[in-house]
Order: sequence, then structure tokens, then C-alpha cells
Amino acid sequence: MSAILIKNANIVNEGVVYEGEIFIKDGIIQKMGNSLDVKEKHRLIDATGKYAFPGVIDDQVHFREPGLTHKAEIYTEAKSAVAGGVTTYMEMPNTVPNAVTNELLEQKYQIASARSLANYSFYLGATNENLDELLKVDKQNVCGLKVFMGSSTGNMLVDDARTLENIFSKSDMLIATHCEDEETICMNSQIFRDKYGDDVPVIYHPEIRSEEACYKSSSMAVGLAKKFGARLHVLHISTAKELELFDDKPIEEKKITAEACIHHMWFDKDDYNEKGTLIKWNPAVKNSYDKISILDGILTDKIDVVATDHAPHTLEEKDNPYFKAPSGGPLVQHSLVAMLEFYRSGKLTLPRIVEKMCHNPARLFNIDKRGYLREGYWADLTIVDLNDPWTVKKENILSKCGWSPFEGQLFHSKVNQTIVSGHLAYNNFQFDESVMGKRLKFVR
Repeated sequence: MSAILIKNANIVNEGVVYEGEIFIKDGIIQKMGNSLDVKEKHRLIDATGKYAFPGVIDDQVHFREPGLTHKAEIYTEAKSAVAGGVTTYMEMPNTVPNAVTNELLEQKYQIASARSLANYSFYLGATNENLDELLKVDKQNVCGLKVFMGSSTGNMLVDDARTLENIFSKSDMLIATHCEDEETICMNSQIFRDKYGDDVPVIYHPEIRSEEACYKSSSMAVGLAKKFGARLHVLHISTAKELELFDDKPIEEKKITAEACIHHMWFDKDDYNEKGTLIKWNPAVKNSYDKISILDGILTDKIDVVATDHAPHTLEEKDNPYFKAPSGGPLVQHSLVAMLEFYRSGKLTLPRIVEKMCHNPARLFNIDKRGYLREGYWADLTIVDLNDPWTVKKENILSKCGWSPFEGQLFHSKVNQTIVSGHLAYNNFQFDESVMGKRLKFVR
């Protein structure tokens, strides 16, 4: 049935919360209001006491396909996303092979068209040698360019100054950067290797991938963007100091924007004692002051977007000494409910959460007709009960890797339904995989 009527929902959208109804037909929000007169045959969802949010747009995930599917794959991770209220994702290029040509990029789109329950887009990755490919990208059909200005999972470090200047000066695409200074990290690594050998205690991860390493690289990216007028989006800000690089103007007036990730807002250095390499990410989870400052950056609009950097590895891979344990972890299933804990504790409002996870990603990437609950827009939304506590356990973790840094965590909100491009893809832990998500279009 292609038509859905949602009744009695507390709608969180465009800065307000109000009770209303939403009528969806042929993938599109046809009507919003009260006491809607709907004559077409439809499926009824009674959302009494529950909240309807626009679908979350996660602008940074690693779904590991092709080439790393022992960790994750587009099929499993997209389902995990949808179960968490994430209707749309943008996936990174450090798969195997790296998505550094337009031909390889299109191969990933083909996989997603057949296997992704959520809507999708994929970044084209930069290298020191592929400027011609970057300049050929179709900006109406690709979310952006990804530049690793610090090495992470994969082998895509862009460290040539001339290459960086060419990318920032010649491309009119959105440039998304991973900012950590490689020279600083290598120097710090050697200091701790000399002291501890290969088995460095993971608690020193934030000293190896330090504030200095982050700031040095982020400030370089911002400097290049200002020099050449480039459109820059700095991913996963992890330090208070980096906030100095960004302003609090309305997002429509910004050419330089910033993203924060759930783990940098939730965990801090003290959590390494319990979680170990399970919370080893690049950039590193740092101290409590950084964690608090990032949340403040969301409130002051220096941080524009909240995402996950969802990056699964197997437990066997994580169970290694410091230098051998990979960085990254699964988060996309729990990002919205984690943010709603900040609402519960009075730190964030519901409209602010929607702004940072739904509206702003759509704005800054210029996504066509998504990110809002509006008549004429694609029907991407999730219905959440804010008072239905549940605990993260192995049996309810959907990521292929089978674990979560949130395991054992009590969340007070639960995603009940998720609608993707008008299709009820998720309904109380049941999936309908008869319709796949759609490729994003961009108005640029």
C-alpha cells in the first residue's frame, strides 16, 4: 500500500513541536495538518504520545563494501541505520578498492541500488594523483569529495601541499576533510613506542592523536578554504581548541562548516579504562573538557551537523595491542536515541537535535527535497517513543560486526517506525525490504 496516514503525532520540525497529521502517497508528503480529509485507501499509523522526526541524515559512515565485507556491508549497515531512525547516509571512499575514480564510485552506487534499505550517496576519494577524477565528478549526483588530511583506515593520505592547493582552488564541490597532522602523530607514536613497545596502553591514544595534531590540520584546511573560497566541511571535530576555527553565523551564510560525532560527545578519556579499544577512533576520544565543549559548540552553532563516523570492525580485530587494533566502531543504530538522552537530561531541545541531524545536513549538502517534513518533500521520517526504555544487548545489535560501544547502555527512547522515501521500511523491529532506498540528488 503506497499511502500512509500518520495521526496524533507530536511533529518536531523547523524549530517547533506541535500535534498533527501527515499524509504520504507515492513516496511524497502530500498533506500536513489536522483532521486531514483522506479518501484514498491507506495504512494508518496512530502515533498518539509519540514524536515524528524527519529522518536522520548521517553525513559520515563507513559501510565497508566492497572489499571489507567481513566487517560490514551495505545491506546490513543500512538496515541498522533504518532501525535507528536514519533514513539517509553518505558513505566514505576507503573501501577496497578505494573509490578514487568515477567508475569505481558508480560501482558502489550499483550495489546500494539493489541492497540499501536507506537512501544513499557516496563520496569520491582524493589521492595525491587523482585531481582529474575529482574535477569530473557530477555534483548533482555525488555528495562531495573526501580528503584524508591524516591517515585513517585505508591508504588515502593526501599530504602533498601542491595537491591540496589544487583541490581547494579548482574544485567547486563540497570538500569534506579528516583533519589530523600525520607528522605530529608519527612523532607522538614513536615517543610512546619507545616507552611501551608495541603494547601502548590505549588510554594514551588521545595523546598520540593529540589536540595539536587535530588543530594543526584543521587550521590548515580552514586556511586553504579561506584562501581559495572553497566549500569546506570539517568532519568529526574532537577538541575544544578547534572550535576557534569556526563561526556561529547562520548556516546559509557559511562556506566553512563543521561536524561533531556522537562518540566525541558521549565518551571521554576516563572511558578507555572500561571500553579499551572499543572506543578507539580517529580522531581520538579526548578529555571531558573537549566533550563538554563540543556539546557547547552545538548549542552556539559553531558545530553545524551531528553524525556518527560509523565504522565497524570485528571484535577479533579490536582485540589486539594498541598499534594493531583498528580505529572505528558501529554507531549508526544508536545515534538518534543517544542524542535523545541529551534531551532527557535538559542539555538539548528536540528542535535543536532535528536541526543538527536532519535539517542542516540537507542544507549544507543541498540535498533535493529531504531533511524536512514539508508538503512536496520526500517522506523520510521516523516515529519515536520518548518513554520506552530498553538496553543495548548483543541480540538487538544489527550491525554485522555484532557489537556496540553502547552495549549495556539503557536508552529511554525507542524508534518504532521508520519511513524511507514513503516506504514503511521498519516497524517495531520488523523490516519490509520490498523497496530499496533512493540515490540522493543535489541542487547545485
